[in-house]
Amino acid sequence: MNTEVVWTFLSTQGVDFGLKLLGALAAWVIGRWLISMALRLMAAALKRGGKVDQTLTHYLSSIISVLLNVILILAILDIFGVKTTSFAALLAGAGLAIGTAWGGLLTHFAAGVFMQVLRPYKVGEFVTIGGVTGTVKELGLFGTTVITPDNVTTIVGNNTVFSGSIQNFSALPYRRVDCLAKVANGVDVLDAIARLRTAVAAIPNVAQSPAPDIEILQFTPEGPLLCVRPYTHTDHYWQVYFDTHKAVVSTFGAAGYPVPETPVAHRTV
Repeated sequence: MNTEVVWTFLSTQGVDFGLKLLGALAAWVIGRWLISMALRLMAAALKRGGKVDQTLTHYLSSIISVLLNVILILAILDIFGVKTTSFAALLAGAGLAIGTAWGGLLTHFAAGVFMQVLRPYKVGEFVTIGGVTGTVKELGLFGTTVITPDNVTTIVGNNTVFSGSIQNFSALPYRRVDCLAKVANGVDVLDAIARLRTAVAAIPNVAQSPAPDIEILQFTPEGPLLCVRPYTHTDHYWQVYFDTHKAVVSTFGAAGYPVPETPVAHRTV
């Protein structure tokens, strides 16, 4: 029975269906190519104008890409005789189920729109969002793509970003690098501070203004604990961080300072 039905369909409508299928495939391939070309031309035009930053360019490209693909799908459905009015009625009938399933994505989309208006960060900036720290690669329709310092691509939902705290380390011209240095009891702490000021100021990419902060942070049984805090641009943070530790080691070593010794606890019998 099934074989007879299939044969009847192929003999009466097979050619027409095959032509429609070929037309749909051609429309899909050509349509996708035209959409890609249109997006490239739009991105090039926005970049050439120089008035729209990279973050907004990515966001507009994502929105237009989705709209154009929806139009393409509707056009392909029309080839098979599925009218857009029927398709709209079908969506209306399934509106509740679709709304429930897409509710979370729509909140991410709405949050992304608000972030485009408020602009808490841009592409290329170093941020902490949703508990993830890294460089912003893309602000998409539903999520922000972040590249973490250990080179892992992480996508954070826009609603998660917008509902939590946002730290933008690139918004200001410099950052403070926090390091610690302990000197042994008996060492002239003012001499140690003076030596460190000279050594830290000579580190590449350390800002001259504000000048590095080198002060006594607290006293410990082993000796005074110094805070060593140079300032630098975010792009050079880790270089200055590691070089500061090297400067502490080399400076104290050249001065012949003894290594702070941990006091031995006395046992009570």
